[in-house]
Amino acid sequence: MLILLPPSETKRDGGEEGSSLDLALLGHPELSRPRRAVIASTRRLSRNRTTMAAALGLSPKQSFEVERNRQLSTSPTMAALDRYTGVLYDALDAQSLDAAARRFASAHVAVHSALFGLVGAADPIPAYRLSHNSRLPDLALRSTWRDAVSSVLARHEGLIIDLRSEAYVDLGPVPAGRHAFFVRVVAEGPDGRARALNHFNKKGKGVFVRRLIEAGIDHGAVESLLDWAAASGIPLSRKGESELELVVD
Repeated sequence: MLILLPPSETKRDGGEEGSSLDLALLGHPELSRPRRAVIASTRRLSRNRTTMAAALGLSPKQSFEVERNRQLSTSPTMAALDRYTGVLYDALDAQSLDAAARRFASAHVAVHSALFGLVGAADPIPAYRLSHNSRLPDLALRSTWRDAVSSVLARHEGLIIDLRSEAYVDLGPVPAGRHAFFVRVVAEGPDGRARALNHFNKKGKGVFVRRLIEAGIDHGAVESLLDWAAASGIPLSRKGESELELVVD
């Protein structure tokens, strides 16, 4: 089973003392070439603080994000699941997981980064700022990542639970024919109708992923996942051939 997460705009500072980015320590080494290309382009853009701030849509108060990109090769690293913050990752609260849950996450969770492509939960990465819609002057993120990430996902033989945003799905869709399901998060209104969410969408995903990790079950098929969810009181249902619907309060 592979649980696919979107990244977060916000990142935690710091990392392991004496560490720095080493692409050889990241999972999916077949992505090394596009990783090097995107990193190099990001670093070139960061030479001009004004240009990079404009390219990333940063305000003056976010100038520290430019510095993060200027120091990509030298700043300390930490596990990807700890690096990301924001609503989804705050709800997941990876730093409070026990050792067994951390091991399960390392084996079954991946984050789709605009800078690194797919990274494992335990992959050591620095703080950075780059989003799916960032505009690099000499490289298009969509054309760089789309086929490369899709190729990685095509080789995964088990169940894929896709919790990415649609923007990140576009940077690397799961190829047709894979045993993959895109998760939509909705809330049930007073009239009983399901409505899509925004902010609480992310929180619902974070809580759901934490429960998956803590359960520690490597679901081989969607039927197993749905049976577990029902037994756990999680309102998860199948919608069509390739979608799941998660209802949250």
